[in-house]
Amino acid sequence: MNREKIFQQIKTKESFLCIGLDSDYQKIPSHLRNKKEAVFEFNKEIIEQTHDTCVAYKINTAFYEAMGSKGWEILEKTAAYIKKKYPEIFLIADAKRGDIGNTAKMYAKSFFENMDFDAITVSPYMGSDSIHPFLEYNDKWVIILGLTSNQGASDFQYFYSDKQNQTLYEKVISTSCKWGSYDNTMFVAGATKAQEIKEIRKMIPYHFLLVPGIGSQGGSLEQVAEFGLNKKCGLIVNSSRSIIFSDHSENFATSARKKAIEIKESMKIILDKSL
Repeated sequence: MNREKIFQQIKTKESFLCIGLDSDYQKIPSHLRNKKEAVFEFNKEIIEQTHDTCVAYKINTAFYEAMGSKGWEILEKTAAYIKKKYPEIFLIADAKRGDIGNTAKMYAKSFFENMDFDAITVSPYMGSDSIHPFLEYNDKWVIILGLTSNQGASDFQYFYSDKQNQTLYEKVISTSCKWGSYDNTMFVAGATKAQEIKEIRKMIPYHFLLVPGIGSQGGSLEQVAEFGLNKKCGLIVNSSRSIIFSDHSENFATSARKKAIEIKESMKIILDKSL
């Protein structure tokens, strides 16, 4: 999926919402747990109720890998379901892969060829050769961890180098943005770091940012938009638990829809003012 198609979907839906399918078996409603494919059934109902509110789904692979081979099958089935029914939706594998070139090549094949994801999150710690195999695919995206929303981000990402006059996360972004382009590379920037997003946007004015951290983690959508929007929107803002686990009853999917619509309506107001 190319950059223009993402932007057109944002304009059509008046939304830049990404919904995270962090589908923890222990948290799905109890009435589903006895079903043979409980997590897939949960995902399917969430997707059917929310597909018109969002421009992307982000599947956190850890919640599927934790279930072993059965979980991997559910991951594949969920990805295939989205691609078949709603091919306009940007599909992200939140896998945070990052390894040497020959290994990265196999990860790229797994997610881009075997499962046809549009994008994958990656860690840049091992450098350019760990990222380039993902960039060899046309109309596929690499989403590089820039500045994350978790508390532990301060352990390393804010390390400041007097010699280079920048923090580690700034070094990561300023270097890795040259490996690809704004047509195949995005960056993770946590919503809980809104002020830093202002500086990140100065560094990479045209790239899309994938922004986790609104909702359960406490980030402000309004602040993220204030500092992160560009002329092509340039933001894909993720919300996971606060949508998909907003209700644990049999009405969980309709409750998820209501929550997604609330966020979408806020995004519509922002887009109306900005684009």
